[in-house]
Amino acid sequence: MWVQIAILVVSYLINQANQPKPTKPKPAAFQDFDFPRCDEGTEKEWIFGQVWGKDWMVLAVRNQRSQAIKVKGSKK
Repeated sequence: MWVQIAILVVSYLINQANQPKPTKPKPAAFQDFDFPRCDEGTEKEWIFGQVWGKDWMVLAVRNQRSQAIKVKGSKK
């Protein structure tokens, strides 16, 4: 019985050592997204709350940062 457990452990270790390592995916950049924009001259509506519109458009998109903002010397 101990021989079988030892063979099981050794085969597990060999399997883990020979397993291919997964590659890390590249983080998405801001240019990778295709946001629909409004055309010049299109009427723009100010909406407060939730409503159904005829079509949807994106007037502004926030900056999708992938790195933290680091500020040095913020205290005076």
